[in-house]
Order: sequence, then C-alpha cells, then structure tokens
Amino acid sequence: MTASSPFSDWPSVARLLLTSRLLDELEERELAPAGRVPYQFSAKGHELSQILLALRLTHPHDGAAVYYRSRPFLLAAGLSLHEAVAAAMAKAGSPSEGRDAGVMFNLPSRRGVTILPTSGNVGAQYSPAAGWAQAILYHRDVLRQADWEGAIAVAHGGDGSTAANGFWAALNLATTRRLPMLFFIEDNGFAISVRSHLQTPGGSISANLRCFQNLYVLQGDGADPLEADRQIAEAVAYVRAGQGPCLLHLRVPRISGHTFVDDQAYKTDQERLRDQERDPLLRLKTFLPDLDWSTLKRDVAAEVRAVVDEVASWPDPDPASTTHHVFAPRRASEPDPLPQPEGPRINLIDAVRRTLEVEMTRDPRLLVFGEDVGVKGGVHGATARLQKAFGEQRVFDTLLSEDAIVGSAVGMALAGLRPVPEIQFRKYADPATEQINDLGTLRWRTAGKFSAPVVIRIPVGFGKKIGDPWHSVSGEAFFAHAIGLCIAYPSNAADAAGLLRTALRSDDPTLFFEHRALLDTAIARRPYPGDDYCLPFGQAAFLTRGSDLTVITWGAMTYRVLEAAQAFAGRVEILDLRTIIPWDQERVLQSVRKTGKCLIVHEDGLTCGFGAEIAAVIAEQAFTDLDAPILRLAAPDVPIPYNLGLMNAVLPQVSDIQQKIRYLLDF
Repeated sequence: MTASSPFSDWPSVARLLLTSRLLDELEERELAPAGRVPYQFSAKGHELSQILLALRLTHPHDGAAVYYRSRPFLLAAGLSLHEAVAAAMAKAGSPSEGRDAGVMFNLPSRRGVTILPTSGNVGAQYSPAAGWAQAILYHRDVLRQADWEGAIAVAHGGDGSTAANGFWAALNLATTRRLPMLFFIEDNGFAISVRSHLQTPGGSISANLRCFQNLYVLQGDGADPLEADRQIAEAVAYVRAGQGPCLLHLRVPRISGHTFVDDQAYKTDQERLRDQERDPLLRLKTFLPDLDWSTLKRDVAAEVRAVVDEVASWPDPDPASTTHHVFAPRRASEPDPLPQPEGPRINLIDAVRRTLEVEMTRDPRLLVFGEDVGVKGGVHGATARLQKAFGEQRVFDTLLSEDAIVGSAVGMALAGLRPVPEIQFRKYADPATEQINDLGTLRWRTAGKFSAPVVIRIPVGFGKKIGDPWHSVSGEAFFAHAIGLCIAYPSNAADAAGLLRTALRSDDPTLFFEHRALLDTAIARRPYPGDDYCLPFGQAAFLTRGSDLTVITWGAMTYRVLEAAQAFAGRVEILDLRTIIPWDQERVLQSVRKTGKCLIVHEDGLTCGFGAEIAAVIAEQAFTDLDAPILRLAAPDVPIPYNLGLMNAVLPQVSDIQQKIRYLLDF
C-alpha cells in the first residue's frame, strides 16, 4: 500500500494543537472551577493525531462520526474557536444553540468533511458512520453521481468504545460490504478508570482484529508526529482507493482525567509520568525546532483569552426556543389528494408493498433493507418481488443487528438518502433503542441543522392465531414517550397506503407499525386509494357517529370495538386514531365534549399505556363536559402469552368492550 505524501503544513498543525491545548487548560484551571463551563472533557494528549486526520479529510462528501473527546478534530475540520467556546459555555451561537453538552458537536461541511451529530452514547457513532459509507457507494454506483467518488466515512472513538455493541455492529457491516470506512481508534489505555485489558482481551483491539476478513489493520504511536502522519496518510489513502475498510489503532496519552473532576487516582505515579513524557506537544516541539514556539504560544494564548472574554458576553439561548426543532417545519399547506379507490379490496400488507413500489419508482434515493427483505421478500411478504424490480443495491438483506440496521439508516439519511429499514417484530427493535432515540432527537440536538428522515417499518401486536412474549409486542407507548419520532398505526389497507406515503415524503423520522393480525385479514382489506394519496398524520377517523359515548382506539382493537358497538346503534361514536404521534386531540376533544363520556381501548399494557395520555388530556381540557369517569380497557401488565386461551384472556375481547360500553351508557 502506497501512502499519500507526508503532511507539509506543520505550522498549522502546531497552531491548532496549541489552540486546543490552551483552551483545555483554561477550562480546567479557571472556567470549569468557576462554573462558567459546566462540563469539561479534556483532549490533552489526543490532539495531534486528530488534527492530522481532519486535515486530510478534504473531500466534499467525506463524513465523520466523532465522540466527546474530538474537539481538536473539529477545530481542524473548520469549527471556529468562537463556536468551540460557545459550545462549552452553552451560549447562543454554538453548534447546538446550548442544547447539547459542550463537547457534542455537529458541523455541516466547511473544509470538506461533514461532522455527523455526536451521540452521548458510547459506541453509538459507529453505525451511522457505516451508513454514510454505504451512502457513498449508493450515490456513486446507483445514482451515478461521480462527485462522490473517493469519499470516505470515518468513525472516531476511544479504545473503551470498542467494547460497545455499536462498534461490532458497524465492523461487521463495513467488512461484509467492504465499505469505504475508517475506524479511527485512539487508545489511551483507560475507559474512564477501567484499564484496556478489561475492555479488550490482551488490551489491543488491533492485535485481535488482524485475522478479521476484509479489514486492513494499522497500529502506531499517535503522539509521534512522523509516525502518526504516516499511519494516517496510509489509512486514508487505502480507504479512498476503494480497497475496503481500515482500522487505525493509535496509542495516545490521556494527560488529564476523563473529565475535569477526575483526579486519575487509579493511575500509578509511573503511569502519570509516562503520559507526560509522551505528550504530543513536547514531541512536536522537538520535531519543529525552528518554529518560534514562544511567539506562537503567546499569540494563541491571547487569541483564546480574547475569544473566551468575547463569547462570555454572548447571550444565552432564548428559553422560548427549547421546543423548536423537535419536528420539521410544517410545509405550506396544499390540498391533500383525496383517495381514488381502484380495483378490488387488497390486504394491508399488499398496500404497503404497492406503496413502497410506487415511491421507489418516484424517488431513486429511497432504499429498503433489513433481515430477510431481499430474496425472501420479508418474513411477512411486504417486500416480495421488490429486489427483482429494483436490484440488490436498493433492496437488500442485512446482518442480524438492529443497531446496524437503524444506525446505518441514520447515516444514509444524513447523506441525503431516504432509507426504509424493516425490523421484523416490535420486540426486536429493543437492541436498536439507542439508535432510535438518537434519531428522534437529532434535529433538536443540532438546532435544526441536520435531519434524518428514516421510516422504520415494524410489524407489531398479536397474530391471527397465536401470540408469545417476543413476537406479539405492541409497545407504542414506549416510543411515544421518545422525542421527535412520528408514529403511524394504520388499521386498514387504505390508511396504510396513505400514511406510509406521507411518511416516505416527510422530513421527520417515522415508526410505521403494521399490525400482524391485520396484514392479510379480510377485515382490514380496502381498495387501493391511488398512487398520489397521502393521509396526513394527526387526523383520526370517525368510524361511527353517536350521541352518548366516545370510544377511542387504534390498530386491531378497532374491529373489536366496532363489533361491540353494534348493539348500541347510534349511541357510540368510534374514533380510530391512525397515528399515535401526533394524535388528533382536536377531534377527540370535540367528540368527548359532545357525548360527555369516553372509553379508550388498546392492546398495549394498561399502566402508562398511551390511553393514559389521552385520558389525561381529556381530564385537563374537557373535565366539565364529562358525565362519567374516563375508562380504559387494555391488556393487563403481563406479556402476551403463547397459549391461545391465555392470549385471549389477556387481550380485550368484544364481550369485555361491550360490558364497558354498557356501563358507561347506563352511568
């Protein structure tokens, strides 16, 4: 492997390193103890290799996912000193506008590399970086955009993060698909206070991974100017040449503690001395003896002090802005196309597949992936024949890792694609909870600078003839409590088509729930509503009109409520929410104010189920209109059983619903 030419602008490296070092020391010595910087992570000892890497990431489509000790990398990538200080001080004008911790950065491309929004979860940066790498190949090979040729993705993390699920998920993804991805691992020997040999067998991730197929492994001293430059140049050149992923493992000293309050009492005196001796600043001074270090340090110190004093006078973020950027701005309203029913009634799963096919034809940025979605066409058949129609680069199978599936989707979306990953069952979204939560808060954390419009399709709920604790979870309340995620929960084929099309064209991330008991069931069949039909989120459907009682439901419970209400014709008004986030408060309150009574029916567990949120809103906003207590009917707080009789004992039955209706009507 021939490395690219050695780095030449060493004075710039020296200035950046001093800037980072003097800012760290000012924070540690003065700003953090005084409370002017509430939370401080020093990068002392890590600076040199980060700066050398960032200065080589000049391609306009390079992407990097970083972590909490990456500020030197950011400064070299184009983050201004003012922005860095503003982030630390939580001021307006910082990259997150004071929303995220001061070492969690995001940065649209300035000098080439885009900095993906940083996660506070250790190891969560790897899968999105792999998604960006996969998007590079998609832009180049599928969309035929030649300007993506030679771009790479970088995942930057400490040695402790290599023990995290996200690292291994991304490593498997990058090596199986030979992605243009660099794993840049800074090894300072400790994860907070835990030594490397307790994180990685033998204490060396590079030694352990030398037998990993399709992975080029490099190891070196990240504090030595020439060696670090040589290793970084070789790693970047290897990945840019399209030869596959590379792991670059650089050992660096951690001169300060994990945070400014960490006194490193877990280190021996010899270890502290050894870290001081390996200080890359000292070694850079030896490497550049002709540089006027005294003048440079004086100038940089004056600049850092001046910027700190200036930024201290900047305003704090407007408290009224805290709720901004949770969701995308509402687009200028246009008349929503009305459904144009055509042909025979189709199954809900067929409506999903047809909508995917239409939207993939319309938008070449849209791609579908997950476990078994390719040749098999999905375990539920939602993607049948799509791979044949659109090819393996747009419809493909993934490794069995939900972290990799969702995390890579986030990276793809940040790179401008429209990913539609499938999670086979709701319970199996749990391993991806970290990525899903990061996805939801991404727009808010970056003050609207980044968005990731991912649509995650998930079959949910009990089956037609069977249940069990693993495949029958509904669990919408769990994600309803998360931030920034839209949740669709259609009960029929027409609504599924309209809601899915809206989600696929939205700028917000969406969880799209497809109830297992309705996928190919006659009661959920409807004529296909047409290729342009978009059903707005937050618009409940009146299934029946009535004068004496409002029943609110969604999903498979819709049909049990309809059957139960047949005995009370004209008296029961039934609303199908259709979407959980947002939900239609206006129509619900309108109906309850008219009838004065309300029953909420859902299959998710009773305690803290979404029905509790609806009941709370009704109690707050329509209390004086109520003529009876608000009732809820839901599954008791147990998993869905495997035995059919036990399952029916847990789920609300028509007779149970009818009993509640009669009680309220007679109240």
